[in-house]
Amino acid sequence: MSSIRLMKTFLAVASEGSFAAAAHRVALTQAAVGQQMRTFEAELKRPLFERHGKAVVLNDAGRALVPSVRRLVGQYEQMLADPGAPDAMAGTVHLGGVVSALRALVQATLVLKDRHPALDLHVSGGKSMELLSRLAAGELDAAIVVREPGSGRAEFAWTPLYAEPMVLLAPRNVEAAAPRELLQRHRFIRFDPTQHTGQLVERTLKKLRAKPQEFLELNAIEGIVDLVRSGLGVSVLPLLRDARWATEPRLRVVEIPHAEERRMALARRRDSDKAAVIAAVAREFQLRTDK
Repeated sequence: MSSIRLMKTFLAVASEGSFAAAAHRVALTQAAVGQQMRTFEAELKRPLFERHGKAVVLNDAGRALVPSVRRLVGQYEQMLADPGAPDAMAGTVHLGGVVSALRALVQATLVLKDRHPALDLHVSGGKSMELLSRLAAGELDAAIVVREPGSGRAEFAWTPLYAEPMVLLAPRNVEAAAPRELLQRHRFIRFDPTQHTGQLVERTLKKLRAKPQEFLELNAIEGIVDLVRSGLGVSVLPLLRDARWATEPRLRVVEIPHAEERRMALARRRDSDKAAVIAAVAREFQLRTDK
């Protein structure tokens, strides 16, 4: 079906952001991708892209089309699944995850891919807010993100996964003390306050009534951990599910009484036709993160 091929190429261009990158993904030449997209625009009788030299950006009509095209391609791929295997899964599913969840998410997708060869799973990383925006726009089918209290968003269905308590992280060679004292004695490395995790940090500081010596602000947990490990300051961070900070010789993990928790969840659109695959991803993910 030529239209299905055009739709798949359209989704590749929408995801990759250029004809050249999409060509590599769909095993075509760049010229063939360009020709297919001109044909697709002609079939739909409207332009779908803004072209600026080599850069290709979806216009408003193109962005609005992405969710519908994903559903149509997914339904077609489900039709191609082996009818003799009622439990088989097929189709293309785009998943996102915050950096700390990516390893377990990739492991889960590899297991499912081995079981269901007709299943095409793509994983990308990002910040929670970015991933939720992409999910709302139809660019992702599901995402593992930080779920803030009150972030119900009616268009999403949520599957709770696990919680990570906030802790104070300090170099091992600093003298042991209460969290508030350590925050006031040592330079403080803060997680980006515009992100969900940074807002948890701010609430933790308020609970402790601490006014730390502001030193540096970053938006990468492992980058902050590396700076603390090097003795450059202290920080307040979620105790990552698979972290082994407490056993590291250069780190000290200090528990915070009645700590805030970073709650991780899998979000998907309620109108998704890929709920079964997403539920299977969630199950496999939890098998790799449960302790």
